Amino acid sequence: MKSVKAWRVGNVGDLQILPGSRHRPHLKRPMWIIVLVTMVVLFLVCAYMYPPHTRGACYVFSSRGCKFEWLPPSPVRELTDNEIASRVVIRDILNTPAVRSKNSKVAFLFLTPGPLPFEKLWDKFFHGHEGRFSVYVHASRDKPVHFSRYFINREIRSEQVVWGRISMVDAERRLLANALKDPDNQHFVLLSDSCVPLHDFDYVYNYLMYSNMSFIDCFEDPGPHGNGRYSEHMLPEVELKDFRKGAQWFTMKRQHALIVMADSLYYSKFRDYCKHGVDGKNCIADEHYLPTFFHMIDPGGIANRSVTHVDWSERKWHPKSYKRSDVSYDLLKNITSVYLSEHVTSDEQRTVLMRPCLWNGIRRPCYLFARKFRPDTLDNLLNLFSNYTTL
Repeated sequence: MKSVKAWRVGNVGDLQILPGSRHRPHLKRPMWIIVLVTMVVLFLVCAYMYPPHTRGACYVFSSRGCKFEWLPPSPVRELTDNEIASRVVIRDILNTPAVRSKNSKVAFLFLTPGPLPFEKLWDKFFHGHEGRFSVYVHASRDKPVHFSRYFINREIRSEQVVWGRISMVDAERRLLANALKDPDNQHFVLLSDSCVPLHDFDYVYNYLMYSNMSFIDCFEDPGPHGNGRYSEHMLPEVELKDFRKGAQWFTMKRQHALIVMADSLYYSKFRDYCKHGVDGKNCIADEHYLPTFFHMIDPGGIANRSVTHVDWSERKWHPKSYKRSDVSYDLLKNITSVYLSEHVTSDEQRTVLMRPCLWNGIRRPCYLFARKFRPDTLDNLLNLFSNYTTL
């Protein structure tokens, strides 16, 4: 045990005797000091109870300034009757458990103006996996002549589609509606006539069927081709802070497909106000409707990226189109080796937004499909298929 030295009061031997007198005169506290201290205390109490509401006053109290984060939050907007009804339906659909069984299928939805130039390649992709997929073709211009048994009699009733118009969204919804008739279809993939597979069927099936979310492209673009297309006519249901952009080439779970078909409220806003000429703008509905819709109603349920690769490096209205001389093993290997999704804003800063591609929280390659390939690349793709799909 440590010894403790006890100091005893009154024991003179333990006290150090200091020279000089220990007598101290009585100190008188001036009244002005007491008044000053009282005023400072009152001032601080008032500042705490009634904080300043101007930026200048805020900087007086803090050397770092402030962001007014302590101000009361603005009241939450009261939802309209239509919004309440819509969100009740959406909530119930989202709470419906996913059904996975040995009969679960992936529905491949082909949105094309006419013939499918890569039908032979898709035939090779599907071969041997009967019962695990469904095919639906929306041919908006010409009825295709099919070579593959997987595509024969798989056309749905189609209508004309105009690029950049709501008719593109209508075609997507028409494909989803027909695919939803089959209760075994549990995941839905939208593809164009210029899309090709980058992996074998098993890889694609497992990637989609066992994902915990849908792959819907979604990001915020403050530039003229993003938020610049927004119209205040969409208020109150669609606010600028929720307006998003993304590629139309989605894959989605059955619950999300059902939500898209159930929606009329938000769809009507984009049908009426996201089009050419509204407020002097050129809003492209298929680039904004689904990204904005899902950002609003289930932001945690989407991956904010597409699994279809598109090369926008040429910075034109349409992506790069691969020709025969472009198609090689190295090109396909490079595409299948991408692990970061990229978005570029359309403002002057041209900000590049990079995110890792995650699958159920695990870093995985971003892409399952790629576009745009010209018809003359078919032979090269067929020759390379067995090699590049096993990368």
